[in-house]
Amino acid sequence: MIIGVPKEIKNNENRVALTPSGASELVKNGHTVYVQASAGIGSGFDDAEYTEAGAKLLPTIEEVYGIAEMIIKVKEPIESEYSLIRPNQLLFTYFHFASYEPLTHAMIKSNAVCLAYETVEKADRSLPLLIPMSEVAGRMSVQEGAKYLEKPMGGRGVLLGGVPGVKPADVLVLGGGIVGTQAAKIAAGMGAHVTIMDISLPRLRQLDDIMPANVDTQFSSNYNIRQAVKTADLVIGGVLIPGAKAPKLITKDMLSTMRKGAVIVDVAIDQGGCFETSKPTTHAEPVYVVDNVLHYCVANMPGAVPYTSTLALTNATLPYAIQLANQGWKAACSKSKELCLGLNVVNGKVVYKGVAEAFNLEYTPVETVLN
Repeated sequence: MIIGVPKEIKNNENRVALTPSGASELVKNGHTVYVQASAGIGSGFDDAEYTEAGAKLLPTIEEVYGIAEMIIKVKEPIESEYSLIRPNQLLFTYFHFASYEPLTHAMIKSNAVCLAYETVEKADRSLPLLIPMSEVAGRMSVQEGAKYLEKPMGGRGVLLGGVPGVKPADVLVLGGGIVGTQAAKIAAGMGAHVTIMDISLPRLRQLDDIMPANVDTQFSSNYNIRQAVKTADLVIGGVLIPGAKAPKLITKDMLSTMRKGAVIVDVAIDQGGCFETSKPTTHAEPVYVVDNVLHYCVANMPGAVPYTSTLALTNATLPYAIQLANQGWKAACSKSKELCLGLNVVNGKVVYKGVAEAFNLEYTPVETVLN
């Protein structure tokens, strides 16, 4: 198969979809890999490393899209890429369709095969291609939240861990999944008082067993959230419904009860955000203020630490990319339930129910496109 790796062009996106090591594995399996020149520079991989790994370089993004049967990316195509995508071309990347309707319609129109990292799902309901970036984003959420709590950044001027004689900050984490667990671990490690909320009692029991003493668990409800935000210095939103829009857990009227200079970090922004006042931001302009509360809603948080993120992402995606390249998407998805669940839009049809429901589009069962 001919595989293309274009340079990411989303704002401040420095990751690349494939490391030189990953390219070498695909070449070893008999495939041809084309990488856009300088695609790996932001992650610390120069062009020479790719050529040494057996990949071929192309100077422009147009040439990569023009020759590849499968495109491997990090982030969803942006508007300038829509016209480059060809019918039947396989796109393997993060799409987060439910958060952006124009992208959904563009991919329907393209007649391409869109296989989304974020909905590839194992039998235990875990999301193997979302986990590594959720781990990065969860840990980063505390790092960024702590920074924006500083007074020069517009925050309350609170040190997350406090000092002897001064209470630490109160951190509220919404969601006990990968993002929430990683956020709670880092915040607790920095000395903050952490409350983590979830709607699953079994999960709360697990967290209660593994978390340090400065982490409390609490059942998530509108009432409990409304009470907790009143004293929170930092709120981290890490809820996820695979392939669907995130629920709005903090409403606009709740902001008026929060402390001036408090910070909220919406890690769920890729899926539409879990705060009513959330809107996507960029690393260039990461925050904005509503009712004296700082909102950090960067849609590609792991792009700020591209070396770590690119290695972690390729570790997870490469085995699936090899399956797709070796067998073709249709055979690979027919044999693998995990990959089959990654199919979102195929040849103009929406085959993932969460995406169809998000925009009231016609849903086509995925089995019909595999026959």
